[in-house]
Amino acid sequence: MKRKTVIRIVLTLAVTGLALTYIFWKIDVGKTLHILANADLGYFALSVGIALLTVPPMAWRWKLLLRAKGIEDNLPWLTRAYFVSYSASQLLPTSVGGDAVRIYETAKRHPGHGGPVAGSVLLERALGGAATLILAGVGIALAFGHYDIGVYLWVELGFVIATLLFGIVLFSRSVRPLLRRFVPILKRLWVERHVRAVYEGMHSYRHNVRLLLFVTCVTLVLQAARIVSIWAGGQAVGVHLSMRPYFALGPLLFLVMLVPFTLNGVAVRESFFVNFLGRLSIGADEAFAAGFVFFLVTIALALPGVAIWGVEALRRASAQAKVGREAEFPR
Repeated sequence: MKRKTVIRIVLTLAVTGLALTYIFWKIDVGKTLHILANADLGYFALSVGIALLTVPPMAWRWKLLLRAKGIEDNLPWLTRAYFVSYSASQLLPTSVGGDAVRIYETAKRHPGHGGPVAGSVLLERALGGAATLILAGVGIALAFGHYDIGVYLWVELGFVIATLLFGIVLFSRSVRPLLRRFVPILKRLWVERHVRAVYEGMHSYRHNVRLLLFVTCVTLVLQAARIVSIWAGGQAVGVHLSMRPYFALGPLLFLVMLVPFTLNGVAVRESFFVNFLGRLSIGADEAFAAGFVFFLVTIALALPGVAIWGVEALRRASAQAKVGREAEFPR
């Protein structure tokens, strides 16, 4: 087994183990199970429905970014790719694993455009992060003076600074000479060609300012809808808060879900709910239940992708069987 793989496994187990320790230290398992068993199915259905409805607009947003680079694809297939990526995220490390599947499938569908495809997916993720930070700022402003979440203000500030630096590195021409210093290192690691293709694919969008602003605005609306989905999930298990604090919780949760050393955010996600909602005088059991409901919503998002994979596998098997029969019994 490669050393990098071993390190990733060890870190994943360590992060997950620490999160689980924190959770079991805080909650009463019996009480938590009782809360989940008596969840309001109406609010849960609302949470799932909102989450599902955001997928086609997200695929349309991606379609616009691809079109700007001369890559045309239809909305149904791009929506299908999104659902499949959600399924992959259940097994691969966080949502980044799902992005890798989208890049692979789309690049295979459009040979010779691997760089622009990867650039569009990663830029979409970066714009999502920027929109997330904007919403986090709005949420913290709304919650300020009403809820004690001061520590998260510093967390958000750190992400804001990191995002600004990333934007400068990505789009500034004056930074390019500095980036060339890393070329020898990347060549030794045998990744220079791939990193260059992805960077050029993302950097080229600096000429599409209006498109980037429009996509960011669309992302803001979609992220806000997902926050309403999280609120509905909280309502389902008795977390009766207004939407105001969720506009601080939701964006930071989206960032937490990008932590690479977890398996689909298991335990880390629930720990975040327990810690954040605990600051708002919500019991650990209810907070954990809200996090678990959010996990169930991600599973619901993955189910269409599983169904798509299954149908496509059956079609491939049927086609191969037909070819085999024709070869064995030619007309």
